[in-house]
Amino acid sequence: MWSWRSAQVKSKKLKGRSEGVSLLAFSLVALALVTLSGCTLFAPREEVQLKQATVEELTVLLSEREAAIQTMKGLFSAKVRGGIIPIASRVEGSLYYRRPNAMRLRGFTPVGAELFEFVQANDQFRLRLPTMGRVLSGNPSDMSEMGKLARPFQLSVWAMGGVLGTGKISQDETVVLVEEGDRYRLDVFGPSPNGTRLMHRQLWFERQAFHVVREDRLTESGTMEATIQYEDFRTIGESKAVSNDDDRLLQRPFKILLEDGRGQGSVQVTFHEMTPNLPLTATDLAQASPQ
Repeated sequence: MWSWRSAQVKSKKLKGRSEGVSLLAFSLVALALVTLSGCTLFAPREEVQLKQATVEELTVLLSEREAAIQTMKGLFSAKVRGGIIPIASRVEGSLYYRRPNAMRLRGFTPVGAELFEFVQANDQFRLRLPTMGRVLSGNPSDMSEMGKLARPFQLSVWAMGGVLGTGKISQDETVVLVEEGDRYRLDVFGPSPNGTRLMHRQLWFERQAFHVVREDRLTESGTMEATIQYEDFRTIGESKAVSNDDDRLLQRPFKILLEDGRGQGSVQVTFHEMTPNLPLTATDLAQASPQ
């Protein structure tokens, strides 16, 4: 017997079936669309093509990068851990450099008080420590007079080499190229006091722009002297290419991470500014004769 209630129940059933059919139809359409576009949504990521290079090409590239920097001015901050620099744990600094080997590093506290001034020119260096009232000088190959301060400043010079491009292969060095995953490793050998040739440096190149992203310094016994990593590469200057290859822009790392191989600590250097190839005065480089 037909009634209003039975008609209402039947209407709800029909409505439920209709909604179910609509939901099923929508799901089928969505599935079809996903299937058709599946090659876009679920396609594997395209692998980055690694560039090829020979040992000769990488050696030439290091020389080009050194020649591209005639002078440099820079501002940086440094965070020091483990007492590697026994002056302060946070340093605000400035860098002045003129090719081939004139360098001036100055360090300040976060409030601007001067901590040190390190000047290197040709075969002499001078370290001034205002807070200690001391001035030390000597030859870069023998920093024994600096005592415990010799090592941190030697490490600082090595770390800045990645910014200045001073890590080129010298005439008395030989190299071996090793393909290591997505990087190239350049093993650098040089003469030792006993006349043998020992590996004293290793350089890792990423294989897109061939930036040096890591450098290991080794002792004569083969133990680790220091590990330096270079990150955050940026174009500096007027986007001048290093060579006729337009892909080789003048780029430098704005972040440097240095680990002391003797376990004495680490330093993180972050550059805020780099200005290459502008004239520098004698005052900029503090090139008075060491006292």
